[in-house]
Amino acid sequence: MDYKRIYVKRDKYLCTESKRLLRDFKDYLGIKGLEYIRVVNIYDLINVDEEEKDLIVNKILKESQLFIISDEPPIGDGELGFRVEPLKGQFNQREDSMNFLVKNFLLDEDKEVLHSKLIILNRISQEDLDRIKSYYINPIEAREVPLESFTYIREEEEVEDVEVIEGFMNFDEDRMLVFKEKYGIGMDMDDLLHCQNYFKGIGRDPYIVEIKLLDTYWSDHCRHTTFMTEITDIEIEKGKYREIFEDSINEYLASRKYVYEDRDRALSLMDLATINMKEIQKKGLLDDKEVSEEVNAASIEIDVDIDGRMEKWLLMFKNETHNHPTEMEPFGGAATCLGGAIRDPLSGRSYVYQGMRLTGSADPRQDFDDTLEGKLPQRKITQEAMEGFSSYGNQIGAATGYVREIYDDGFVAKRMECGALVAAAPKDWVYRGQASPGDVIVLVGGRTGRDGLGGAVGSSREHTEESLHTSSAEVQKGNPPLERKIVRLFRKKEVSRMIKICNDFGAGGVSVAIGELADGVKVDLDKVALKYPGMNATEIALSESQERMAVVIDARDLDRFMEEAVKEDLEASVVARVTEEKRLIMTWRGKEIVNIERSFLDTNGIRKKTEAKISQPEEVGYLDKVTLDLDDIKKAFIDNMKDLNIGSQKGLAMNFDSTVGGGTVLMPYGGRYCLSPSEGMVAKIPVLDGQTKTCSIMTYGYEPKLSKWSPFHGGYYAVIESLAKVVALGGDFRKVRLSLQEYFERLGQDKSRWGKPLAALLGAFLVEKELDIPSIGGKDSMSGSFEDIDVPPTLISFAVTADQVDNIVSNDFKKAGSQVVLAALDMDDKGLIDLDQLKANYSRIKELVDRGLILAAQSVKHGGIARTVSEMAFGNMIGFRFESLDRKRLFKPLFGSIVLELPGDCDIDKELAGINYELLGRTMDVRSIELEGEVIDLQDLLKAWESPLEDVFPVKDCSMDRDSYEALDGYKTIQVNLGTKPRVLIPIFTGSHGEYTLARSFERAGGQVEDLVFNTLTREKIQESYRELAKRISQAQIVAFPDGAILGNEPEAGGKLLRLVLNNPLVKEAIEEHLHHKDGLILGIGSGFQGLIKSGLIDFGRINPSEVRTIITDNLADGFVSSLVDVKVSNNMSPWMSGMEKGHIYTVPLATYEGRIVLPQASNIIRDQIATEFMGPNITGSELRIDSLTCRTGRVFGCLTGIDRMDEGLYKNVELKGVHNIFESGIKYFQ
Repeated sequence: MDYKRIYVKRDKYLCTESKRLLRDFKDYLGIKGLEYIRVVNIYDLINVDEEEKDLIVNKILKESQLFIISDEPPIGDGELGFRVEPLKGQFNQREDSMNFLVKNFLLDEDKEVLHSKLIILNRISQEDLDRIKSYYINPIEAREVPLESFTYIREEEEVEDVEVIEGFMNFDEDRMLVFKEKYGIGMDMDDLLHCQNYFKGIGRDPYIVEIKLLDTYWSDHCRHTTFMTEITDIEIEKGKYREIFEDSINEYLASRKYVYEDRDRALSLMDLATINMKEIQKKGLLDDKEVSEEVNAASIEIDVDIDGRMEKWLLMFKNETHNHPTEMEPFGGAATCLGGAIRDPLSGRSYVYQGMRLTGSADPRQDFDDTLEGKLPQRKITQEAMEGFSSYGNQIGAATGYVREIYDDGFVAKRMECGALVAAAPKDWVYRGQASPGDVIVLVGGRTGRDGLGGAVGSSREHTEESLHTSSAEVQKGNPPLERKIVRLFRKKEVSRMIKICNDFGAGGVSVAIGELADGVKVDLDKVALKYPGMNATEIALSESQERMAVVIDARDLDRFMEEAVKEDLEASVVARVTEEKRLIMTWRGKEIVNIERSFLDTNGIRKKTEAKISQPEEVGYLDKVTLDLDDIKKAFIDNMKDLNIGSQKGLAMNFDSTVGGGTVLMPYGGRYCLSPSEGMVAKIPVLDGQTKTCSIMTYGYEPKLSKWSPFHGGYYAVIESLAKVVALGGDFRKVRLSLQEYFERLGQDKSRWGKPLAALLGAFLVEKELDIPSIGGKDSMSGSFEDIDVPPTLISFAVTADQVDNIVSNDFKKAGSQVVLAALDMDDKGLIDLDQLKANYSRIKELVDRGLILAAQSVKHGGIARTVSEMAFGNMIGFRFESLDRKRLFKPLFGSIVLELPGDCDIDKELAGINYELLGRTMDVRSIELEGEVIDLQDLLKAWESPLEDVFPVKDCSMDRDSYEALDGYKTIQVNLGTKPRVLIPIFTGSHGEYTLARSFERAGGQVEDLVFNTLTREKIQESYRELAKRISQAQIVAFPDGAILGNEPEAGGKLLRLVLNNPLVKEAIEEHLHHKDGLILGIGSGFQGLIKSGLIDFGRINPSEVRTIITDNLADGFVSSLVDVKVSNNMSPWMSGMEKGHIYTVPLATYEGRIVLPQASNIIRDQIATEFMGPNITGSELRIDSLTCRTGRVFGCLTGIDRMDEGLYKNVELKGVHNIFESGIKYFQ
């Protein structure tokens, strides 16, 4: 095989990946003799000659002074190195992006690129080298290969027929066990014998694909087998809490009697989880729940105000875990946790706009040597999972509004990776139909590969020592820029209304996604688009490759639907048809390989039966214990804030894009100093046209220490905690709808284990029933075991509602002299609260919120009042003096109680009359907390609070040695071009996600906006897109390139696709005419700015990529960073800056992985081209604190910050220092 190999490394001063690895290897692994690390990317170019190789290097890889490219391995004498490549079938975004550019933009389809990595380091001992390899190489996704090896294997078409399991009908139990082990079948013997009886009945042996399909279809992941198991007997252990357990069961049985009357229904965990919803619905108290047979996500109807008029919208919410995949391969598992969660409401035709990430981990500070055999180190899991979830969220354009990691030793058994999110759509945009014979089923989106094979079955299995070496195909790989295209397609009313039913391709792939759409379906596997040849029928049917949707549409709408898919640069193909006969049939190469009756599929296997035993908690448990030394109250106060589950996670939160989409109402950390952690996430409903003040609220409740003591109390207070947080944010608890997430150990046949989820759900049910607040959604995962270690009993309550932005309250103390009260809930000797008292408290608080009397509010949770007051004080560094104090109660987890800040002159006796409250004290303008004569400096308390995780998730603040820049000043005079209402063109590329906010900004400034999707489906489409882009540029006054993660900011760095497109002769000529003959303007934000720099538009004011000297690269601290930043206008000579005075300061979001501007000595940039610079922390490490640059005429402007993410009512819990008018200035230039 003819190939050329090239090696690409970054300049040693600009390679932040090398610096991070060096830090990890030295500090975490303890390799003290390690002096340096170099990371080299290896590209094998297949079927490429020397001239073509040079073309690839010069057009794609080469960037002056950023990359060093060579034909020989850059290993010096005395150095060591090892090479790592992805396993076969693993999605590699860098390799994929490289192939995309080479095959579609430079050369031909027969060219191919393989990517691997070379790690070079100074000579160390073999023991230390092996230690590094064991940490760096995860065997589930990658392997070490010899440096000189070439491992390309061209996939050929599968030639073997699908295997028939000869003799299956007559297997005895021993042969059936052998079969089960040989083929890795997850179902138990009862289900296998059930299958055997079915195939005996129809008189044939099954194909292996049929057994694998049934194994997936009936897996716990797909069919909630554990939750559907019938509980035939419940035993309650004698003791103090027996009475409340019995009362709860009696309440449950009474609800069943009311709902089912005399109908027979199995008692199960699923029934218990859903019975309250059914009861409330039967009472007629659930009018807001969307009624539909299509279940994609929990969905309620809400009223949304848009420019003063009310519209009916659907507010959807969904939670999901990806525990097993994330434990195995943290980056991919966590990324597809979010991707999978997004696709559920997306398949419901709603727009996902904000997500919450809630994770469970063992202590990430654990020594590497303490890692359990068969496990990845906890630090590696938690950091790489963070990167995966963050990467997916930013690339697809969904804000991560809230992040919290929960620590418990039990999570060493298996990590918890939980994503929850909200989505919305106008109600009349969503059509809920039914599949009819003759309807077509279209697969739209990504192609099918081997990633994710067996994921549904694998995620239902117990984790063992061998899992890391045997589960590589089970972890899906995400491609978020592709899913973003589906987001855009489904956000079109005309497309959404065509879809009768939709299902996403999650667990089970084609077999489940399409198999669930109708009772009768015939699937042609030959029509399923593949990533590569060589896949067999079983792989095609079961692959869980991501970013795919199956939609049922009327055959008469097919042509229109396909046209719309092409417009959004999406592949789509008809792969199945709805049939009259109620069977799931699949064909491959003209032969039927699956033919199963719907009635058999829907049995979901043999219903399991079990017994449960609810055990007694300890007499004195978590709710009563205080382990701190109360004799030294000052020390106790500080030690409390050092608790790993209390300590600051701001460094973690900064790794997630919290502002993308421009709808975030509360930042994750609030106050002037951004230090008060928010109670939940709040975002404006994402209306496309007009202005709204309607927002969604989402919170969670869960405490592992409480749940380990008593699962019943854990479930009970999970619901109460989630409601208390909603109330603290200004929401109305009476309008809340819940979704539950259960995560428990492998239950087996141990009735005491079964008693844990049963007790937890009973606790949650008791609160739901008393308050008439239903859980209308949920997800369960029942495989949290590793050998003899189990995860803590976990029931998470997610609470969702809608309210008005004006009513939202943050938790940071607002001013000195305020009264601070505790709205308390009394707890009885059984650890339960008076729910009537809760209703009274929460109703009164909502009244005061709506009247504007609540300045700040925060619920009390683990860490007690002491934690609550401290976190409220941090945001604005406002002190507090306790006036009443019960030392023991100070640190108790008073779940459901809320601390309120009210004005100093408020008559609290009058305003809080009739509810249970007490005055805790007053805020003060001294930065300390005073209690019982002790003074605790807020700075000391803050230091203690920030210490637990400061090494794992450091807060990013980079400084540069070079603070000034000397260059020739000079600026071309701006000629104002008067004209009519300007036209703004927004080109959209694979990975763009800022087009909606950019269009909103220009439209509100007075521009006439149109967009253009650059189509890359074929080479012909690319040429058409070049012509159309050039034409549209010639018609526009402003060309604006939105933010995003174009091609995932690959290969090597962002901006590569834009550089290629802008350098096309047609586009280049159009840009030249636009700027230099029509006095047009160009703007680029984030990744759009990258394209402007790398094309030469910033350095020269024209397309000249080969001479560019300005560098934009990874943040100095390495990794993604998201925050609000203050920016100062350095120069206002550009048309874009003409509406602001020099020195003007404004606050704006920043969210980027590549936000570091470097100006080499040979740079063409002059001082006057720096338009704005960062004030305060320089979190990207950008030289001269550069935020934005212009070309020398000022007509081309690019910035790192999300200037388009500003809107009314956003970021209410932080200090906004000013506003910019960049869009207004650009529009005004033409008026």
